[in-house]
Amino acid sequence: MALLWLAVLVTLICRSMTTDHAISDPDPITNLRIDPQRKRLVWEQHGNVSKIVCYVNSKPLTEAKGNQCTLGDLSCDVKNYTVKVMKGQPFSAWIQYPKQGNPRAAADNLTCRVHDVDQLSCSWAVGKEAPANVQYYFYLETWPCPRYKQNQQGVNVQCHFDSISLIPQLQSQTLFRFLVNGTSGGSKIPCRETLHRLQDIEILAAPNITKTWCYENYSFMEWEVRSLFTEDLKYELEIQKTELKTFMLKNPGPYTVKVKAMDSVFFRRRPQGQWSAPQHLDCDRKDASFPLWLVYLLAPLGALLLVGLLFLCRRWPVMRKLFPRVPHVKDPIGDSFQNERMVAWDPEPESQEDCPVAQVQVLGET
Repeated sequence: MALLWLAVLVTLICRSMTTDHAISDPDPITNLRIDPQRKRLVWEQHGNVSKIVCYVNSKPLTEAKGNQCTLGDLSCDVKNYTVKVMKGQPFSAWIQYPKQGNPRAAADNLTCRVHDVDQLSCSWAVGKEAPANVQYYFYLETWPCPRYKQNQQGVNVQCHFDSISLIPQLQSQTLFRFLVNGTSGGSKIPCRETLHRLQDIEILAAPNITKTWCYENYSFMEWEVRSLFTEDLKYELEIQKTELKTFMLKNPGPYTVKVKAMDSVFFRRRPQGQWSAPQHLDCDRKDASFPLWLVYLLAPLGALLLVGLLFLCRRWPVMRKLFPRVPHVKDPIGDSFQNERMVAWDPEPESQEDCPVAQVQVLGET
């Protein structure tokens, strides 16, 4: 009988030790969370686990590498992220991301524009049912906003990037994510996002007018436009002038003009470009000077033409055929008779210039 009680006691002790050991063993996956900057699902891993698979909304996504899974693009739609141990002790854990909350507390009417070549400005409105202590934070992909503008309640409602040309992925990436997160103490504020190509939200900068000049018969204007995304441009001119009859502005007179650029292909669906500052030209002045480049061009041409004419006049044999020497005028009545009204052409001495020059001598009575 004593031996029987001893066997029962040993059995109870063994079961108790096994239960305590099982309770003390940690779960193979703990602290499951989302890393939004690296777009990864990460966790703490314990024990000998050989295979883990990540799921999104119960659909397999990818097999884990170490203690993380790459998620790709995140969105503001709430999703369930699950990790399952496929080999070893069965185990699974899940979380929701982003945090759920009142959707009417999220930032409203998020709009963004690229302007002045490489500046980006985004604005949004406070959610209609946002709590009084709400605060919003903007991200372009993973880059936080460098400069905010706040409303009268101190809530961030605008973001400005001074130079998006410094973004490393600017040339290689086509579609960018614009995201506004919200916080409010213990309250959950959903995020707001939009996806855009930067060239689709670009407002072309105003053209820089570099040259203007005019004369009473015509006018001339030259400009340049900078853009990080658009190369094929067309232009629109707005001219303020009475009795404008031709686009070439023949005999233009005084007028004011401004110009703007637009995408020549997608101009109907892209924002309108900015107008340049108005330029006033007074082309009625008769003393208006020619541009310097025209003076520099005509001056050497005139000099070359003059030298060429002198050379032809002095050396070219064809001139002799064009201007032959005039012989002496014969007396029509008699070789010895000369009238005082008759003239004789004295041929040019051979030693003088070959260019023909007529010499006139008045002959009188002898």
